[in-house]
Amino acid sequence: MLTKTDVKAELHRFGGSGKLIVGRAEDFDPAENDLSGKVRLIYLDPPFGSGGSYEFKDKTAVRAYSDRQSADEYLAMMRTVLEKCRELLSDTGSIYVHIDYRMSGRIRSLMDEIFGEDNLMNEIIWSYRSGGRSTKHYSRKHDTILFYRKTKRVYFNIEATGSPRGNVRRNHMKRRADEDGRIYFSIRSGGKEYRYYEDDLVFPSDVWDDIEHLHQRDPERTGFTTQKPEALLRRIISASSREGDLAMDFFSGSGTTAAVAAALDRRFICCDCGEAALFASRRRLIEQARSTDLFNEEKSFTVSYDDPAAMQTLTEPEKLVLITPALGGCFVTVPGTAEGPAFLASGRIENGVFIAEDCILRPKKNDEIFIPVGRALHIVGADCTQGFFTVE
Repeated sequence: MLTKTDVKAELHRFGGSGKLIVGRAEDFDPAENDLSGKVRLIYLDPPFGSGGSYEFKDKTAVRAYSDRQSADEYLAMMRTVLEKCRELLSDTGSIYVHIDYRMSGRIRSLMDEIFGEDNLMNEIIWSYRSGGRSTKHYSRKHDTILFYRKTKRVYFNIEATGSPRGNVRRNHMKRRADEDGRIYFSIRSGGKEYRYYEDDLVFPSDVWDDIEHLHQRDPERTGFTTQKPEALLRRIISASSREGDLAMDFFSGSGTTAAVAAALDRRFICCDCGEAALFASRRRLIEQARSTDLFNEEKSFTVSYDDPAAMQTLTEPEKLVLITPALGGCFVTVPGTAEGPAFLASGRIENGVFIAEDCILRPKKNDEIFIPVGRALHIVGADCTQGFFTVE
């Protein structure tokens, strides 16, 4: 017999050193979480808005922010979040805010006010080619990433973003090898020879046209239409943090920041108000850990709910799984229908925390988990509703 049980948090042993928070960005309290002045890097990819009203990233987020529809309300929310970000950042910390043409001017003015005009490091243009073309105006093929520091002591390592120059011939340069066998291109000007070695690192400028949007069938895809490529976050996190540093994202969506931070051995705290965001991020971190060497070292991430009751709306597990009593527990089986679960996990509950011990990330027909008496089952449906149940 399964009995519904409420939990306040989850603990997953592998996936990266960090935390996923289900809640609104503006409700996060830096002091309460003992994080004031302790964050090295913050990346924000807030909802961009459309026209005179502001549409949020996914349908869950639209519901959560349905009371904030005007530009003034949107900017008030962003002011609150940015002020919290400044409090969170260490003196060597920095913040990147990813926005498009609809809000870039207003958000820049807001950041000038909060962080100071002199602390603008770059206005980065992320240029891409994917998508359709307009005939009514020039096609909009770029986003803006506003890069600010908290103080002049900011940590920034351009060396971490470099890539080899490569062997593509440039202009009328001649290709030669030096006395050590290193290949270079050279050109003479003013009586001097200038050498450009193939293996020298070339660093990005403030126009990033070497990272493309994710295509519809890209293996990174999680289902979020506004998902950003890992290469974009890898550049940002590599340049503005070191191993062991703490990175944060208050509009984390599909979990790209968390996934890249974990892969680069950074700690992370990511927040989003959407059920779909939690589902995508949780599964992504676990899946990434299973496919890398992270299992050699236990790196736990947690999930906390600002409103636990709202996140546990699944009450009838029998509608998603087949439950068969057995000696010492029960077997939970995925039925052969499209109505089956999207995620299954078994574990135990201690002090209101679900501690996952095993899971099926992408359940298929006849997949099965045995749950002993006294242990717990976590079920997530295809619509991202979820519930926790104990076996009695």
